[in-house]
Amino acid sequence: MLLASLLGAPATAQPDPPAWTRPIAPFNLLGPIDYVGTEGLAAYLIRTPAGAILIDAPMAENAAAVERAIAARGVKLADVKLILLSHAHFDHAGGLAALKRATGARLIVGAGDADAVSTGVPPGETSYGVIRFPPANVDRAIRDGGRVALGGVTLTAIATPGHTPGCTSWTMRLQHRGKPLEVLFACSVTVAGNKLVGNRRYPGIAADFARSFDRLGALKPDVVLPFHPETVDLIGRAKRRALVDRSILPKLVADARTAFAADLAKQRR
Repeated sequence: MLLASLLGAPATAQPDPPAWTRPIAPFNLLGPIDYVGTEGLAAYLIRTPAGAILIDAPMAENAAAVERAIAARGVKLADVKLILLSHAHFDHAGGLAALKRATGARLIVGAGDADAVSTGVPPGETSYGVIRFPPANVDRAIRDGGRVALGGVTLTAIATPGHTPGCTSWTMRLQHRGKPLEVLFACSVTVAGNKLVGNRRYPGIAADFARSFDRLGALKPDVVLPFHPETVDLIGRAKRRALVDRSILPKLVADARTAFAADLAKQRR
């Protein structure tokens, strides 16, 4: 649990969901993609012949558990060559500094979140105050359409700002049972306490959310891997071997649009 007074959040801040720090055994999702996060916060490991790529480092408290999960999947920490980020909030970026030290990997984040990662101060204004996280040195600030390649695997950055200015979704292709699949590591499109009206630190937040809904709505991934796994019942779907489902993203976007519109109207009132 977080100590709100130490992290700059209001004294009324609620404890984090227990699932966020509850470890689970790592497991394979599809092809070279493994799940190495906690029950409530995802981290993905992509194995390649030239080393591994880690996406997200959820919470400083979880760094050691992620390290153990990586090792349990047969990957040495020194073989993690790249760390990518979805967005600069403590529950996704909090372990970046520790995992970067442990692996020596290069850190790649969305350009709009580079300053936040470098300072450990999240961007924008929220209803719950400022929850800082350990700062980490950014090796590359990537923009929309930028590519990251390692060992024959290529990931493309899809800028989906709103939740944070640099919120970045990532896409990759893989072969599964002889068929090509498009995989989307989807950055969050929830409001989640963000100030949508009069946000002095992020004045374009509402317009960015609207554009990101359109951008994601135009994609047609076969597999959607979010960073809060419960949003698509990821762990349950993995157990049922039901990860390939093109209906997931349209529903995710539609639900987010509806919730955003309601939140925006409430804040305007």
